[in-house]
Amino acid sequence: MKKRIYRNMCLVTLVAILFSAILTSFLYYQNLEKQMRQELVTEAKYLEAGMDLSGEYYLTNITKIMNSSNRNRITWVAADGTVLFDNMADASTMENHKDRPEIQMALSSGSGRESRMSSTLSEQTFYYAKKLANNSVLRISTSRMTVPALILGMLRPILIIVAAALVLSLVFASRMSKKIVQPLNSLNLDNPLENNAYDEISPLLTHIEQQQRQIARQKEKLAASKREFYAVIKNMNEGLVLLNNKNEIISINPAAESFLEANGDALGKDFIMIERSRDISLCLEEAFSSGKSVLETQRNGRVYQLNFSAIEEDSEKTGVVILIFDITDKFFAERNRREFTANVSHELKTPLQTIMGSAELIENGLVKKEDVGGFASKIRQEASRLVSLIDDIIRLSQLDEAEDLPSEDLDLYELAKSQIDLLAPVANSKGISLKLSGESFTVSVVRRLTQEIIYNLCENAIKYNKDGGKVDISIESDLNEAVIRVADTGIGIPPEHQARVFERFYRVDKSHSKETGGTGLGLSIVKHAVQYMNGTIHLESRFGEGTTVTVRLPK
Repeated sequence: MKKRIYRNMCLVTLVAILFSAILTSFLYYQNLEKQMRQELVTEAKYLEAGMDLSGEYYLTNITKIMNSSNRNRITWVAADGTVLFDNMADASTMENHKDRPEIQMALSSGSGRESRMSSTLSEQTFYYAKKLANNSVLRISTSRMTVPALILGMLRPILIIVAAALVLSLVFASRMSKKIVQPLNSLNLDNPLENNAYDEISPLLTHIEQQQRQIARQKEKLAASKREFYAVIKNMNEGLVLLNNKNEIISINPAAESFLEANGDALGKDFIMIERSRDISLCLEEAFSSGKSVLETQRNGRVYQLNFSAIEEDSEKTGVVILIFDITDKFFAERNRREFTANVSHELKTPLQTIMGSAELIENGLVKKEDVGGFASKIRQEASRLVSLIDDIIRLSQLDEAEDLPSEDLDLYELAKSQIDLLAPVANSKGISLKLSGESFTVSVVRRLTQEIIYNLCENAIKYNKDGGKVDISIESDLNEAVIRVADTGIGIPPEHQARVFERFYRVDKSHSKETGGTGLGLSIVKHAVQYMNGTIHLESRFGEGTTVTVRLPK
């Protein structure tokens, strides 16, 4: 502080001296210019009067008797610009002056003023031109030093004064700064009210003490808010990233780190260097320019929605907040809903169109009597297919609505055996062997749902098996779970279809499904039934070799 006061006092003194010198020079220059211009006008009037009496003779004589100290130049110019007389040069050797601005102004308006700098900028010349009665022009000019030249001429005395003032200010500033600073240096800011310094700073010390108490309270609140904030974002399922205006990460939660695969070292790093996705970079740029941006992207088999929102302070964008939502379930639910609606419409229309077409042919007498029975059989088959489809849709709707279904203590092995017995004729017709293994034990399950699980899994294993193939069903008890496993030696499921086989109306081979009369809802019913009873279902399949489905139900 002492050095600052010392420097400031010296600087103020120096600036004051320089400003005074420059201002004095400028005012002197302005006054001199005004005086010189007025003298030119006055002298021109006198010369005009003399020329009206004696013409050029007057000019010649007046220049002879003029004081040698008079630096004014007198030039007489004809209307065509020819120089007729000049008191400082031979008029016959001078160039035409018609293009001079002051001459042109005088010829047009009666008088003209102009000033021009010398090539060295050290001298400025003022011109005054007066139009005479005979249309000739009388011009008077005078020169003076420019402001820079004037200041340069005064530089030496100015420097002497500045040097002397600087020495005095250095001594004075040194002593005064020590006196001013000494009481301030001894202040105890930890206890501001205990100081006995200047009375003038007592309000300041009181304010400092109040500010210290307030700062302490604010720091405590800030620390608590910070702890709460980090506790919230740490436990968020959604990812959160805060960026500054340089795209540097200033805050990130574990969910976002997992999405970005940042490994816990993302703070302070450039977001673009961690996340190199072009789509995300473009959305980030859009957020900085327009304020908001949204992106849906897939990563590791999951679907994410990224919301970019700019942070604004005083109408200036200072950063961006990125929220990362896992919308996988929503995405696939919406896709399944659309597909389900379309599939229901299609699946219902197909048998109805067949029924209506056959009935119309019979009604219009276009069917031979011997063929009526075949058409009637076709109508019955399609109607039966329609009823099965509607029954399956109703079952799914009931499962979706979570209808309260009673549980029973059942022997799971015997329940499985009863469903296999129902399917034995179908399996025998294709030469497929059904084998049940395991043990008898009791489990608390919903009878109807468990029957449908076993029946649908076994029916699918038969439908999509090879002629002469095998279906192995095992019932096992594993700790607190009952395990139902159905394995077949059928056609298998390609890897790209395995994740979707439990979706409604999803068929790997639509043409083969039609041949087998499937509705496309069997496995979907199985999945929803398992979920209803808080179980899990797992599928393993090798294309061309067979499929194994494992269901685990809590006992």
